[in-house]
Amino acid sequence: MSDAPLDLDALTPPEVVAQLDRYIVGQAEAKRAVALALRTRWRRKRVDASLRDEITPKNIIMIGPTGVGKTEIARRLARQARAPFVKVEASKFTEVGYVGRDVESMIRDLVEVSMKLVQEEALERVETLARERAEERLLDKLSPKASRPSYEETGAEPPSTREKLRKLLRDGFLDDKDVEIETQDSGIPMMSIFGQSGQEELGVQLQDSLGHLFPKKTKSRTVKVPQALEMLQAEEGERLVDKDAIVAEALERAQQSGIIFLDEVDKVVGRQSNAHGPDISREGVQRDLLPIVEGSTVSTKHGMVKTDHMLFIAAGAFHQANVSDMIPELQGRFPIRVELQSLTEDDFVRILTEPENSLTRQYQALLGTEGVKVRFTEDGIRAIAHVSSQVNERQENIGARRLHTVMERLLEAVSYEAASMDGVEVPVDEPFVQSQLESVLEDPKLERYIL
Repeated sequence: MSDAPLDLDALTPPEVVAQLDRYIVGQAEAKRAVALALRTRWRRKRVDASLRDEITPKNIIMIGPTGVGKTEIARRLARQARAPFVKVEASKFTEVGYVGRDVESMIRDLVEVSMKLVQEEALERVETLARERAEERLLDKLSPKASRPSYEETGAEPPSTREKLRKLLRDGFLDDKDVEIETQDSGIPMMSIFGQSGQEELGVQLQDSLGHLFPKKTKSRTVKVPQALEMLQAEEGERLVDKDAIVAEALERAQQSGIIFLDEVDKVVGRQSNAHGPDISREGVQRDLLPIVEGSTVSTKHGMVKTDHMLFIAAGAFHQANVSDMIPELQGRFPIRVELQSLTEDDFVRILTEPENSLTRQYQALLGTEGVKVRFTEDGIRAIAHVSSQVNERQENIGARRLHTVMERLLEAVSYEAASMDGVEVPVDEPFVQSQLESVLEDPKLERYIL
């Protein structure tokens, strides 16, 4: 089943959780929290305008070890809701005056994601008309004398000939034919501009500004018919959409529906030390984040953007620090706190079987492309889960990511020989798992470096 956008106006929090359950195992508390935060947005849009701006987002802090689903919950929620979403690592930001990204860059990134999202939707709406126009232009290229003015004015070629050519084009009989088309080359000649760290927008803005000083050039390219049709359709789609309307909608969606996932936020939490005091640089990053989360206006290449109603989801393991170690002002901007649980062996079994995009289905599909049928048995899946759980206990607990390393090691030999195994069925049962992983599990050094 594809990731079709949800009709959020028709979904209650339990229904949002049910959608997340299709892809993510467990973590019911975190799913409830994001579902409620999303529903609060829906409610806010329906309250009286005089009160609407006073309602602040219900920002969330997710506390839990790596690999338990923190990022996936936020990403999957945004994807289903067609909301602009960016994931940033808080540890990449530095206090103003130090080398590193400035915190406003994540808002610019969100706006760019929103622009791309809205533009894709606009192009989808005009796809049929753009395809028709591109097809007409391509038919003119394939048969120049068949252009409509020629037979309308001189009668040189009847419409029936053009329709025959159109049918050949649509049926794929012209796919191997080369055609020469002209495309616009909008680059600035002999010039490259780079923004320095913390000044990403400077290079982009200069590039855009100087680009208008140079006339747009066209260049001829010889490509196959299918590629030519795609290029012409993209060009026609760009002409049909209203760019100003796209910018306005993208800015509005970023402001009202944007979701920013702040990962590793615990890395910028400085703990109080009697010897040295708090880490000033880390606390500085928190103070730089504060106005963004509180609500401020950020300048982007597309216009000014307010962050007042963006949803911020912070996440971190908080092994070395506590949420209470954050500066009080920032703590107050994250009213919802949820703790995600470490994954158990039973959770691993569910992860391997229940989600629609589970690892077992992925490997079956990948090896199936070469005619190899991989069949996972119940005891085989339990054995994989057991190995993954045991390795997590003996080594660093990396959560569900351990399943990726175990599965890759488990099916390494099959994957290597797959090209010569067309039609072979591989039963992945408990004996198979033990035979493939026995040597690794018996040697602690191998286990440490390979799994």
